[in-house]
Amino acid sequence: MNVGGHEVKISGSVIRVAALSADTYEFVDEPELALDTLRTCNEHIDLFTFMQRLPDTSPKYGYPMEWDNLAVLPISTFDHWWKEQIGFKARNKAKQAEKNGVVICEVPFSDALVQGIWEIYNECEIRQGKRYPHYGKDLATVHRMSATFLDRSAYLGAYYEDRLIGFAKLHCDATRTQAGLTHLLSLVEHRDKAPTNALVSRAVRYCAEHKVPYLVYSRFNDGKKEWDSLMDFKERNGFARVNLPRYYVPLTRWGAMVYRLGLHKRLVDRIPEPVLAKLRSIRKNWYSRRSQVLSV
Repeated sequence: MNVGGHEVKISGSVIRVAALSADTYEFVDEPELALDTLRTCNEHIDLFTFMQRLPDTSPKYGYPMEWDNLAVLPISTFDHWWKEQIGFKARNKAKQAEKNGVVICEVPFSDALVQGIWEIYNECEIRQGKRYPHYGKDLATVHRMSATFLDRSAYLGAYYEDRLIGFAKLHCDATRTQAGLTHLLSLVEHRDKAPTNALVSRAVRYCAEHKVPYLVYSRFNDGKKEWDSLMDFKERNGFARVNLPRYYVPLTRWGAMVYRLGLHKRLVDRIPEPVLAKLRSIRKNWYSRRSQVLSV
């Protein structure tokens, strides 16, 4: 479904929730027009949710809301980021990639790029202690996934000896207020060459050159999750948590009741963090043992 030039996805069966397909990367600037379209469409929708755009961190609308967050890096110049915003370790890692012969460049979308992305996705099944969701996808599916928003996206590639060993996709929103790192991934085989740090560095340079004031790397913290290596990576590279309003607009009586009772929240968000931490540890250990068995 298209609403105000944005693709909308509807999820759930008992509770039908609509959101932008590129939620956190695309934004609704005229919510009343979007709501009018959703109310009169043929789809059954109980709730519509959307996030407010940077840099407005104070609620602008009177709809029911909760706080969400993004990992945000404000950008003025590349030199300012390099000298003032990143940590010593991240700076050394970015230098390390160049010393190791890694070349970072902007890459046009092509079959060759998709082939390289497909190889990176399918290098290993387990990443960060859990099954990687894009592992096992065929080439056609990866091509379809990678070809979205090409009119305002840019691909950055990390090459070592002419082989793609890492990539990043930058998705600029319609107003070019932010560029979102929708994908940032490298081959585990070449982790010692620090291609991921170098890709972040090139993404910052891209934003500075194109006058995009914010680089966004998904959420800083998803739910109540404790500090982990990914949050540490974001912080070392200058990203910080920015809280932004997320609105939940009921479109049916059932939707209004669902919101009042908190049933719109994911089940995982209702579980205490100490329990979740224990479950994540069990999952990580299970996948680790499984990988050892498969490698024998």
